[in-house]
Amino acid sequence: MQKKVEKKLVSLCTGELFAAVLFAGMWIMYIGIMEWTKPYLTSLPPLYAFGLLELILLQGSMYWFLKLRQIRRKSRTRLPEGQRQMFQWFKRIDQCLIGVGVLILIKQLFDFPATFYWFLFLYVFALIEYINYFHIRLSYQTKEEIKDFLRQKEFKRSKLADELKYFN
Repeated sequence: MQKKVEKKLVSLCTGELFAAVLFAGMWIMYIGIMEWTKPYLTSLPPLYAFGLLELILLQGSMYWFLKLRQIRRKSRTRLPEGQRQMFQWFKRIDQCLIGVGVLILIKQLFDFPATFYWFLFLYVFALIEYINYFHIRLSYQTKEEIKDFLRQKEFKRSKLADELKYFN
């Protein structure tokens, strides 16, 4: 059972880290090789939304790494208080950054630049990742997880949200 949990945590940790690195690499690559992408990839609103997405992916990777380390040390308790405080701080920072994103979105609606839909896509992607980590579990990867979800007929609280719930 422990090996199965470890394997899942390794997959989650490396998957989120790989996504963050791959997205950043592709972003930089496209700036360099496709001239038409420069306005979409170098203007401030899309850069802001992309930075927010990257930050949340890295926070997710860090969370799964800490959980993996906990399992490997045979400690099945919640994250230590200092780590929970760090994620509570991340959550507050993310909320502020999401709020700034709403202001950018409103400004974009009035200006409606060519980059609007690209910004909106990245911003919504970041928002979904934030919700997935800090509130409700939105991703179900295996057949068993999907069957469990369909049986329950509702979303479950995310693992990190459970840990932060007991944090005072």
